[in-house]
Amino acid sequence: MNSVLLTIPLLTSTALAALVSEKAANVIRPGEPWLDNRGKHIQAHGGGIVKLRNTWYWFGEDRSADNARDKRYVACYSSNDLTHWRFRRQVLHTDDPANLGAGFVLERPKVYFNAKTRKYVMYVHLDDHSYRVAKVGVFVCDRVDGDYTFVTSFRPLGQESRDIGQFIDDDGSAYLIFESRPTGGFYIAKLSDDYLSVEKEVCFIHAPLEGGGLVHYDGLYYLIGSRMTGWAPNPNLYAASPTLEGPWPDFKDIAPPETRTYGAQSTMMVKVGGRKTTTVIFMGDIWKPSQQWDSRYLWMPLQIGQGKLWLPEPKPWSLDVKTGVASTN
Repeated sequence: MNSVLLTIPLLTSTALAALVSEKAANVIRPGEPWLDNRGKHIQAHGGGIVKLRNTWYWFGEDRSADNARDKRYVACYSSNDLTHWRFRRQVLHTDDPANLGAGFVLERPKVYFNAKTRKYVMYVHLDDHSYRVAKVGVFVCDRVDGDYTFVTSFRPLGQESRDIGQFIDDDGSAYLIFESRPTGGFYIAKLSDDYLSVEKEVCFIHAPLEGGGLVHYDGLYYLIGSRMTGWAPNPNLYAASPTLEGPWPDFKDIAPPETRTYGAQSTMMVKVGGRKTTTVIFMGDIWKPSQQWDSRYLWMPLQIGQGKLWLPEPKPWSLDVKTGVASTN
């Protein structure tokens, strides 16, 4: 049998650097600036993610330094791999929609797609500058990245609502999570058929937490939340239950309490199911109150299962959305 000599060309230093750079570009680096396709830091603070077919859409507060001070902005980004994000546009650039006065608050935008009405429905926390109004605002659009228009504002279930979270169950049911300070806890509430209002209370959880996020994983519901310390980070907590209605046992730390959740505040959990496994990602915000446009993100794959949840120490990592495998670099 004749032997065959394989000649493998050596990479030049330039080609090697390009290869390393390309590989590094597929890495999520918690706490570092996260650049979009334009090379700009992603402005999706306090955000939420919705998946449509093979594309994820990330909505969040656009706190760009050059925004008009009398308006509030929500930006939309899209991605096929949850790592590289394309800026779509500012889908919301509104003045005071509910006559809340100067310095009005519009925070934590969450977008749902309603399959019946074919509308995209955005919920936000709407408030005055002193956080006394405590309502949700509802906006709608015919396109996921179109111009959202104001519909209404209200207190869900007649309760105060500040930080909000979104949850879409595996059966497609849509829920709103909202913190109610006077009642000392937060609610899980099911949205109406058209998503324009809250249909009913599913559960009230008597725990003074905000920044609520939910995920359904391997037969259990996991709920995370942040203590109420304003912009300052704190030890975030979790609980698990076989049903949304509860019971929800005592909350436990998701990370070493002395780390204060590694400087982040919970906002959402994203479940990525692939051919090999399912990864659940913790989405958190690292707020910079004096330079809000430079606030960062902490995304990390969670250790989750059998009623336990743990946020590992942040480090660079990558995700294969086709297999569902997350790898720490």
